[in-house]
Amino acid sequence: MEDYVVKVQEGRPAADGKPSAGPAYRCIYAKDGLMEIPAAINSPWDFFSESVKKFPKNPMLGRRQLNDGKAGGYSWLTYQQVYDTTIAIGSAMRRRGVNPGDKCGIYGVNCPEWIMAMEACNSQAITYVPLYDSLGANAVEFIINHAEVSIAFVHESKFPAILTCLSKCASNLKTIVSFGKVSDKQKEATEELGVTCFSWEEFALLGDSDGDLPLKKKTDTLTIMYTSGTTGEPKGVILSNGAFMSEVMSMDHLLRETDKAGTEEDVYFSFLPLAHIFDQIIETYCIYSGSSIGFWQGDIRFLIEDLVVLKPTIFCGVPRVFDRIYTGTMDKISAGGPLKKSLFHIAYNYKLRNLDKGLKQEEASPLLDKLVFDKIRQGFGGRVRLILSGAAPLPKHIEEFLRVTCCCVLSQGYGLTESCGGCFTSIANIFPMIGTVGVPMTTIEARLESVPEMGYDALSTVPRGEICLRGNTLFSGYHKRQDLTNEVLVDGWFHTGDVGEWQPNGAMKIIDRKKNIFKLSQGEYVAVESLESTYSQCPLITSIWVYGNSFESFLVAVVVPERKALEDWAANSEEKGDFTLLCNNPKARKYILEELNKTAKQHNLRGFEMLKAVNLEPIPFDIDRDLITPTFKLKRPQLLKHYKDCIDQLYIEAKGAKS
Repeated sequence: MEDYVVKVQEGRPAADGKPSAGPAYRCIYAKDGLMEIPAAINSPWDFFSESVKKFPKNPMLGRRQLNDGKAGGYSWLTYQQVYDTTIAIGSAMRRRGVNPGDKCGIYGVNCPEWIMAMEACNSQAITYVPLYDSLGANAVEFIINHAEVSIAFVHESKFPAILTCLSKCASNLKTIVSFGKVSDKQKEATEELGVTCFSWEEFALLGDSDGDLPLKKKTDTLTIMYTSGTTGEPKGVILSNGAFMSEVMSMDHLLRETDKAGTEEDVYFSFLPLAHIFDQIIETYCIYSGSSIGFWQGDIRFLIEDLVVLKPTIFCGVPRVFDRIYTGTMDKISAGGPLKKSLFHIAYNYKLRNLDKGLKQEEASPLLDKLVFDKIRQGFGGRVRLILSGAAPLPKHIEEFLRVTCCCVLSQGYGLTESCGGCFTSIANIFPMIGTVGVPMTTIEARLESVPEMGYDALSTVPRGEICLRGNTLFSGYHKRQDLTNEVLVDGWFHTGDVGEWQPNGAMKIIDRKKNIFKLSQGEYVAVESLESTYSQCPLITSIWVYGNSFESFLVAVVVPERKALEDWAANSEEKGDFTLLCNNPKARKYILEELNKTAKQHNLRGFEMLKAVNLEPIPFDIDRDLITPTFKLKRPQLLKHYKDCIDQLYIEAKGAKS
């Protein structure tokens, strides 16, 4: 394991009710100590103001100009122009009684104003709180009240949403600033509730460019970022200036050591939501490097067009985006006829073999890059030198495809809001790291902790266990939730809930999630998520929630059936009624239960993992009833609350059938 990491602490056996833990490791580029921030830098505001001094005329933020509803080229604001606006907006916030340490909401799609609002907060040491509605209908209202947000910058498209919940959060929120214009009607609506509303231009005029900026400390709270909890309300992750800057500088450190750091020549394409940590870190890194940031129009239909017009050098994506690019390219190659297809595969395999042998990206097949792969590169605008992937594991075949065909360096990372974004990253040009998330960043140490109930042992020859982190980029806790903080921060180690496996070269592979595990009354452990994924392979259902607890000896489930499958069954069995009636039909329930247990047997599930009773639910689990998260994870406590009577009934029925 000593290729890319160094051991800094031995493992420990299980003791005092704590599971065993493997050794702690650090990245090879931090072998003498974790990276520290220079003493003179206290806040990300220093990154920005420094870049303004160095590159005042460099284009900083760009958006496409609309002419007669058609998007033209990008028009740019320079570093100096952005600085001047930011200072005015920051000063206006102070005039509205918003002081250092107060909370400011930012709500809307990525655009220059988002970044200017963020930097205005940084200039005045005001904590910014991204607001976003993908956490469910009441999330915006919840976050405003929970974080005590007193001013919010809002994209024009989000105005109706903020107006709907304004009456419920007007005790905190006193000022709303639009990213653009405000109608008289909107002003009236907010003023009735005692909230003052400004257009972007009006607000900037309230401020001035004189006046000293407050002193900042590394320990100050930079931002509170809310993440979707699967167990209830969103959790506010507190990130300090120090953690955020460490993350940005660690990225610079690793790129400098292994590839090429960002420069004022670089152009970044901004489309991943700024409300999330991944894009915020990358954009702050661009600002630190004096690079240019071009924004998409906010419409997925024009994403590729925006990309081609901007011609970025750095591109960050998530697996879903890369999957679309992969599928689109492969379809085009197949449509090109058998000759084109076989030529592509010959070129692909030749370059893949050379990368496998350890040749660098630019040395593996320069001629084929020009002749064959250049068209794929043009799909990203033709200038991309660095592609980063995060947010979820990138399937291996897609990672390989991108590494071979995009003619640039690709790095996959892994991180959480709590680790301030990336905590592991694969190292540029090291092909054997494919399929892994790489090594720890230079600001943290990592170790695995055994998960005995899932059979993962951190001390075995192939170490597996829950990934735990400690170091300089960790969050300071969950806002107003010390109880949740104490659950995940134990003895200085942050427990991520993800299960990893160390590779022989020191890279980490994510293999599982530390699941929702409970014991049945006879002492058997049930890993309910993997059971649900097995049952989901039954073609008769669209979703399933499996339930059990330690007072019962068997499992029951609530199932959303596949409408067509159930209606076909009804036609064949001569059962009458619409979909809702069929869901209540005892014969239909028996039929689906039998089919689910057939699926279970095919996948060798054990007796106690079989279902004894099911309820058929015609309405899919949804965000509106707070039963799932935006990423479609089940919210178990809420499901139990919602279906409590139904579950009780299922247990009564199943026991009645047994006796």
